[in-house]
Amino acid sequence: MNLKRKNEIPVDVYIPFVETLFRDGVTLSIGILAQTFLIGLVWWKNGDPRYLVVAIAMVLVGIFRMRNFQKYNSLPSPTTWEEAHKRENDYILYGSMHGLTLGAFCLLGIYFARDDFAEIASVCLTLATATSIAGRNYGSPRMVTILTLALTWPISLGFLLRGDIYHVLLGLLSAPFLFAIRKFANTVRDVLFAAVSEEKKANRLAQRFNRALNTMSHGLVMLGPDGRVAVANAEAAHLMSLKSPDALLGRSIHGLLMRGVAGGMLAPKDCRYIEAQLTRALREGRDRKVLVSLANGQHYEFSAREGSQELGVITFEDVTARVEAEDKIRFMARYDNLTGLPNRAYFHELIGEAMASGDLERLCGLAVLDLDDFKSVNDTLGHPVGDGLIYAVAERLAAVVGPGVTVSRFGGDEFMIFFDRVEDESHLSSQIDEIFIELQGEVDVAGHGLRIQASGGAVLSRVRDTDVDAMIVKADLALHKAKELGKNTWRLFEASMEVAFRNRQLMKADLRTAVESKGLRVVYQPIVAMSTMRIASCEALCRWDHPDLGPISPSIFIPLAEEMGIISEVSTFVLHAACTECAKWPAQTSVSVNLSAKDFRNRDVIEKVRHALASSGLAAGRLEIEVTETALLDDKSLTRQYIEELKRLGVRIALDDFGTGYSSLSYLHKLPLDKIKIDRSFLMDVTQNSRSLELLKGIVNLSRPLGLSVTVEGVETFEQLKILALQVKPDLVQGFLFGSALSASGIETMSSTVWPFAKDIKTARKATHR
Repeated sequence: MNLKRKNEIPVDVYIPFVETLFRDGVTLSIGILAQTFLIGLVWWKNGDPRYLVVAIAMVLVGIFRMRNFQKYNSLPSPTTWEEAHKRENDYILYGSMHGLTLGAFCLLGIYFARDDFAEIASVCLTLATATSIAGRNYGSPRMVTILTLALTWPISLGFLLRGDIYHVLLGLLSAPFLFAIRKFANTVRDVLFAAVSEEKKANRLAQRFNRALNTMSHGLVMLGPDGRVAVANAEAAHLMSLKSPDALLGRSIHGLLMRGVAGGMLAPKDCRYIEAQLTRALREGRDRKVLVSLANGQHYEFSAREGSQELGVITFEDVTARVEAEDKIRFMARYDNLTGLPNRAYFHELIGEAMASGDLERLCGLAVLDLDDFKSVNDTLGHPVGDGLIYAVAERLAAVVGPGVTVSRFGGDEFMIFFDRVEDESHLSSQIDEIFIELQGEVDVAGHGLRIQASGGAVLSRVRDTDVDAMIVKADLALHKAKELGKNTWRLFEASMEVAFRNRQLMKADLRTAVESKGLRVVYQPIVAMSTMRIASCEALCRWDHPDLGPISPSIFIPLAEEMGIISEVSTFVLHAACTECAKWPAQTSVSVNLSAKDFRNRDVIEKVRHALASSGLAAGRLEIEVTETALLDDKSLTRQYIEELKRLGVRIALDDFGTGYSSLSYLHKLPLDKIKIDRSFLMDVTQNSRSLELLKGIVNLSRPLGLSVTVEGVETFEQLKILALQVKPDLVQGFLFGSALSASGIETMSSTVWPFAKDIKTARKATHR
């Protein structure tokens, strides 16, 4: 690197170069004293007053230079190029005065004084001074040049002025001498510039490394080949409760960990384990992480890895927040957030582990509890109150938790209880009975007094012969049986329950197949007009003849279809079959079809009826749609809308099972009905109970002014028919008295037949009027 101008040097290098000019004032003062003494010695020898003048000038120059040195040494280092340049100029000013004084002495000694000692002294002074020019003044190329010229030109001039060939040649040799000094100064300057530049670069790298090291969120220590800390950052000192990273230097891993032991934060055995793991990782050159839990609840994670140049690196950080967050996530994944009980997945895991350990011949029990009518609490009081009830139940169940007893909220209002060691069936029964006793009573939830009532199912099994899933299935079957028996009780699983369950599942599959393949059939129960005792209409009823089990009662397969969600497919099949057959009957005969509550949950019911009428060619007035009160309760406004649209098609509407609901009378004036069908329960004791008779008469008398016709269902005896004819006087009757349900062809055959009861009824009426 050849630096010819100072402005080629970066400011951060130029400033240190200028500072070197003022660095060594002691040797400069010694040199000035020696130079003054030599000049004075020459004056003393030859008595030439000119040497005295030069000696006095040297003293004055020395004073000026030393004062200049003291001035700038007492000031802080320059920060700008301008400040440094001003200092260099001052240095050059006094240095030039110094050089000119020395040059004057050399010229005086060689040419003017003509003294051998003075000549030798000037040459010696020049040579001695020239050797220090490059070393002292490399920071200022101008000063090097000025001093070299001030020293060499006077002596060369003196030799040249001597005139003889030998002195002239000697004078000319000053030129290469000047070049050599300047070249040497530049070389020194370039070398020092490179050194300073590299130092600056190294300092910048060190600063960046130090900044990066001490702004890390992790604590870091680097271990030397001797296993002791060679480098540490501020975070490491903070985590170790030390004032500075320097306090960590020279410590071993064992020494660092023993600080935790001494402070009671770390157990000695943990210290040994951590040290062994970290040492092994460093020795084998493999990354390894160790999580350490301290006595104050903090958690540190240590990571060790082999570094370069035989340095090992250990980082560590406070991961308390992360560990707590992980624990919270783990808790949320395992426990129910409302009750704090184990959830379904974690319960399954806990019970699976419990059953896999210990004596496999032992008995264990599992019970499932389900709150009765919980849905009504949510629907009427709101979900917050429902949650409060769940929490209250969970509190009571949590009280039974103990060795061998685990309670879980399985979801919704369902709880599971596992009994790990059960002596026998009576032991399990007594435990569950005690739980039911504890559950009894009322709880206050947000000001509402709620009574806890639950149903349960339990199973007792030998561990070797079962697993968690099998026990849950069997307990659920027992729970289902308990609910069938009236709720608020519990049942122990029996093998017959499983058989019934499997049969039920098989029957569901067979029913689905029958519906899809149209394997069902439709029969028709006659509806007889009281005035003529002839068939006026008939009710379409669905029948299923199972290929293996024979006829299946509608009371069995209709609820199954509702449970499976295929009841609409069944009612669609019946509707199309009834319309198709009715179209073949005499015009005075109509048909009545029951549609399910599910059919009235969307407006597809309108298209379903319209399509059945269109495809069969049946007149709309001959089709009667029976609506149950259940359908009306689901969504009154929508159901009314759909009924009105059906009425616009020309279809008649009948309210089925009238009188069995809670508010049937309100429908008589709110809905566009054509008929009501009085449920058979009102007719059962009409021959013995005068109140039943009055109630029947009242319903008929209430309906007629509203333009509604009345059908009484469940007529089974002639006595019932006689009372209806003489006193109640409905429009239509229906029941087994007129025979069982007929096929479509049977209805067609019987449509013009008058029942023989007509004569008896007529006779009875005449007798009444006498």
